[in-house]
Amino acid sequence: QVQFAESGGGLVQPGGSLRLSCAASRSIFSIKEMGWYRQAPGKEREWVADVTTGGSPYYADSVKGRFTISVDNAKNTGYLQMNSLKLEDTAVYYCKAEFKIDPYASTQNGWGQGTQVTVSS
Repeated sequence: QVQFAESGGGLVQPGGSLRLSCAASRSIFSIKEMGWYRQAPGKEREWVADVTTGGSPYYADSVKGRFTISVDNAKNTGYLQMNSLKLEDTAVYYCKAEFKIDPYASTQNGWGQGTQVTVSS
C-alpha cells in the first residue's frame, strides 16, 4: 500500500517562507494530481491548491501570488512553496495525491498525515 507523508512544516515569522513536501512511501508510476489542504484550529479543512501533471495550477484566493504548487514525478514528490506567510496561514497542512502504481493500474487516492505550519512573531 502506498502512503504519502508531508514534511517541511515548522515555526516561521510573518513574511517568512517554508517549502512543504509530500512524498510517496515507495516508487510509483506517476502522480496524476496533487492537492494541498489545510485545517486551522476550530475550522473546517479547506482547499489550498492543486495541479494535474502537465496542467495549470489552481489556488485559493487567500494564497494566490504567495504559494506555488508543483510535482516532481521523478522523485514521486509534490511540493508547496509558501512565501510571504501570514498569521492566518497557521494550520495543519495535508497533501492529497491521485496516483498510479503502474501504467495499467487504476488511479488511487492517498492522503498524508499532515504537517503543522505555525506563523508567529
